[in-house]
Amino acid sequence: MRKVKHNKIRNTGLLYEFLLRQVTLDVLKNHDSKAVKIIKKRFNENTELGKELALYNVVLNKKFSSDKKAEYFINEVVDCFRQLNKSALKRERYNLIKEIKNNYNLQKFMSSKVPNYKVNASIYKLFEYSNTMSPEQKTESFFNLVEHVTTNDKSIKLSETMKTLPEDEDLRILTYKTLLEKFNAKYSKLNLSQKNLLRAYINNVSNTSSLKEYVEKEIPKIKDELKKYSKNLTDKVVKIKLAEAIKSIDKFCGAKKSKLVKDNAVVQTMRYMELLKELKKSGNKNKKVI
Repeated sequence: MRKVKHNKIRNTGLLYEFLLRQVTLDVLKNHDSKAVKIIKKRFNENTELGKELALYNVVLNKKFSSDKKAEYFINEVVDCFRQLNKSALKRERYNLIKEIKNNYNLQKFMSSKVPNYKVNASIYKLFEYSNTMSPEQKTESFFNLVEHVTTNDKSIKLSETMKTLPEDEDLRILTYKTLLEKFNAKYSKLNLSQKNLLRAYINNVSNTSSLKEYVEKEIPKIKDELKKYSKNLTDKVVKIKLAEAIKSIDKFCGAKKSKLVKDNAVVQTMRYMELLKELKKSGNKNKKVI
């Protein structure tokens, strides 16, 4: 038995996480994202990488109330990994890394911190070296996962917007978590309306008409509420700027002239929701929110 090292660049869960972060960065900058194309091409139900990713995600998101159930679950997941086509998986992972290198600076691409890094590393070690690593390492990795799946986490989970089984019809582009982090960093904590908008964006990524209907339904609500709060403002400058913002909401967020809802329209709608939230928070005490 030998001591094995975690190889970040070969960790499917981490590679996918870094791709999601790149998608988020591109969306916020209104850039065409090559990472989206890579995800669609490399991670789907027809690839071994897609099936392996589903196993990573089910460990990251599943929770159990007892250690016994957790231990059984982890053993079953490892057994599912053993059934994957290893030669195809190795080839697909090699091509994925090559494509990432061709499009991005790899060091910069993989430089951001990942909250579940230790869990992803433990999954990787159990998948790749379960039969060859030392008993000490195997025990440490195994119980890292037991601790993770038995610890309650009150934060919003990816499982709220995804299905995790390998046989799923479509492995969606899951930028929900990273979009949430970006907006939480820039603004205050997201409210229910903002979270629902992000869920709609992710869940309807392959159903553009559904997303269009959702956004078009939300815009009049936002506009009406902004008008209501505008009536009570006493600062003339703020009132004028708010009126301009209300007048421009259809231009920035609407999609009536297009069949598609652009990523930038989702971001702008999020910002209008943030503006409305700040107006409510200020209690209409002439707080300058624009």
